[in-house]
Amino acid sequence: MIYLQLFISFFKVGAFAFGGGLAMLPLIFQTAESYGMMTREEFSRLVALSQVTPGPVAVNAATYTGMIFSGPFGAAVATLGVALPSFLIMIIAMKFMEAFKESKGLEGAMTGIRPVTAGLIASAFIYIAETSLVNTSIFSMEFIKNFPHNLDIFSIVVFAVTIVMYGKMKINPILIILIMGAAGGIICGQVV
Repeated sequence: MIYLQLFISFFKVGAFAFGGGLAMLPLIFQTAESYGMMTREEFSRLVALSQVTPGPVAVNAATYTGMIFSGPFGAAVATLGVALPSFLIMIIAMKFMEAFKESKGLEGAMTGIRPVTAGLIASAFIYIAETSLVNTSIFSMEFIKNFPHNLDIFSIVVFAVTIVMYGKMKINPILIILIMGAAGGIICGQVV
């Protein structure tokens, strides 16, 4: 029964989330949180691991969540659940896309979906920022009262340096991840 619940939950995520893996992350978090599968901190780790491992973000996130919830079989079930809708929808879409490629309705629908995708990605950013850059919800009175003491300065510096390294210096993202992981390990005392 747990595996069926896991499959259905991730099938819904795969079927109703548009805009790729980053846009799916808020839905994955809501699904995982509603079933008690993970906390915000675990979600933050999920996002980090989903970004640094090869493969689509949504598939990696579903695999991680399924693994936490019920081991290797749970990981397989969640992965199948999140990937199957896209596979089925793409097969169907390929059949009809050519016939409707000049459709104003289809063009209008895509125009409406693009800003939603940006909003979902922004939402994922907020979830991650709350667990990575500050010690409380940025939408709480506690955040306002304790500002700037609740900011994690190291994480904010890493965030800013990463933007500069990737945006301005065009350093390979894999190299940035390795550099910042090593810096975090050394500076935060995780490397012994």
